[in-house]
Amino acid sequence: FPVDTKVPPILIRTTQRERLLGQRILVAMDSWPAHSPYPMGHYVRTIGEAGTKDVETHVLLQQHNIPHEPFPAKVLACLPPADYKIDNDNSPGREDLRNLPVLSIDPPGCKDIDDALHCIVLPNGNYQVGVHIADVTHYVKAGTAIDLEAANRSTSTYLVNKRLDMLPGLLTTDLCSLKGNVDRYAFSVLWEVTPEADIVDVDFKKTIIHSIAALTYQQAQSLIDEPKDNGDIQVGAVKRLASLARKFRSRRIAAGALTLASPEVKFVLDSESLNPTDVQAYTLLEANALVEEFMLLANVTVSKKILRHYPTLSVLRRHPAPNRTMFDSLISKAKCRGFDIDIEDSKRLADSLDAAQIKSDPYFNKLLRILSTRCMSPAQYFCSGEYKPTDWHHYGLAAPVYTHFTSPIRRYADVCVHRLLAAAIGVAPLPVHLSSKSYLHDLAANMNRRHRSAQLAGRASVQLHTLIFFSGDDGAKEDDAYVLDVETAAASDPSFTVIVPRYGIEGRVKLTSIAADDPNIRRDAEQHRLSYKNQSIQVFDKVRVRIWVREVQDHQKELVLDLVEPKLGANHATISSEESSLSQHPLSQDDGQSSKPTSGKREREDDASNKKNYNVTESSSSNRKRVKTKKKGKK
Repeated sequence: FPVDTKVPPILIRTTQRERLLGQRILVAMDSWPAHSPYPMGHYVRTIGEAGTKDVETHVLLQQHNIPHEPFPAKVLACLPPADYKIDNDNSPGREDLRNLPVLSIDPPGCKDIDDALHCIVLPNGNYQVGVHIADVTHYVKAGTAIDLEAANRSTSTYLVNKRLDMLPGLLTTDLCSLKGNVDRYAFSVLWEVTPEADIVDVDFKKTIIHSIAALTYQQAQSLIDEPKDNGDIQVGAVKRLASLARKFRSRRIAAGALTLASPEVKFVLDSESLNPTDVQAYTLLEANALVEEFMLLANVTVSKKILRHYPTLSVLRRHPAPNRTMFDSLISKAKCRGFDIDIEDSKRLADSLDAAQIKSDPYFNKLLRILSTRCMSPAQYFCSGEYKPTDWHHYGLAAPVYTHFTSPIRRYADVCVHRLLAAAIGVAPLPVHLSSKSYLHDLAANMNRRHRSAQLAGRASVQLHTLIFFSGDDGAKEDDAYVLDVETAAASDPSFTVIVPRYGIEGRVKLTSIAADDPNIRRDAEQHRLSYKNQSIQVFDKVRVRIWVREVQDHQKELVLDLVEPKLGANHATISSEESSLSQHPLSQDDGQSSKPTSGKREREDDASNKKNYNVTESSSSNRKRVKTKKKGKK
């Protein structure tokens, strides 16, 4: 059966038919003869038994073109020895900041720690605040095999049960990771800030740091909640950082930065099988916002610095303003509930979203914010020389210029920015290839493409684990859902789309027991309402659904939603791969909100000139195999 039903079957000749039955196989598309309704191809290799979690995970990586092979020997040869020691002898030109109380704040179990912070009181009463970022470029030299591999991968990919790194593990989880109680190389941004969050001065330095603590968000939150610091170094630092972060955030919001939302969830996995045992919503604490504010501040500060020195060669990130047609549907939906959404600029949008509150249902406002993100264009990496300065603006963050500097372990864009910043402050020459606008254009296109693919693979992994969670005799669950959209087109099959907040599931409920031409149906497009006899469904209504998994063919399952309340007949929703969404928004969390970057120009085919088009299929008893391909062949 095909992984992607939009792709036609591919005909292959094989003598291994019986052995391949029930297997996921990789197929190469060779040609599409004019006389044939299907393209021709050949067997490449077997991935494994269809339906098993590891095999289906491998399939989704293949489907989204995620590099997942082990790092080649020439890349590993670039690594320093495993017992590499950081000391003054191999650290010329670095400032030693190991005396500062630096600490990191991350999710539990985080191993690739990119960033750390410190905040001390200066003799004049101001604060010195530092954002310290892993100095990946100390180990990854421009033009080496490891650098070229990182540029190709462009990003780490996070699945539910595994992480595929951009860099080898020795760097990702050890030498570059800013772990507690060890010396590490960093690229530091140091500000002098008043207690009222006014920036007095800023400096950029290559440094050596020694983190005194690797805190989780919950641990940091407990320090913020301490009534007094009692002279404790960690408590004092975190409370000062939290105070400054509140002021920085308030100014960003006043300038028009958007506070958006996502229905993302996280799985609790069994320690042995790694199968999901529970689904939980993300809990965002003030500690999360604290880290976010200082990462945003560092990114904005660095973007201004590199632009002053390299106005046409800087690697930046832009988020175009949306046009009104993209918001028409949301404006209409909000209006039917008595709220006006103003999108004249980001500030007016933010204010109108803040005002759209229903006291009896707090989730209504979050729904509006979730839908708002889907009305926006994706954020994208670009070279500053390719756009006018007025087009550099990041709409979601209300920032005239923005870049990514704070996550070089997992994003190649940040590696480029580190090299630009090092050249700007005179500690290293700018690599020759970063002086070429055509190279930067291709690099940005690849980074956008890879980032988008990593997002899609992450969502596919969530969908796979959702099916596993709801499978089995006791897998069915019943929960509240909200209506996101109602089909009101004339003579259309009666249906509506819902989101289940508890599980982050979204799908279309088809009222299969009601005929499209039933005289009792009333469709109100202006009010986004579908009525049947004495019952109705309107956008943003809360309904009750039952969620379960149905096997439609061998090794092919669907997530199904049955409408429980209100009673509109025996209706259910089948969530196919095209319809289902464990939604993330078009702004990346890397942008302080969330992102779905793609290249601003038409992207070139992924090495289409010298690579075959590989396809994933499940072998069946049919002589004609249906397959998944990255690119469709043409007659």
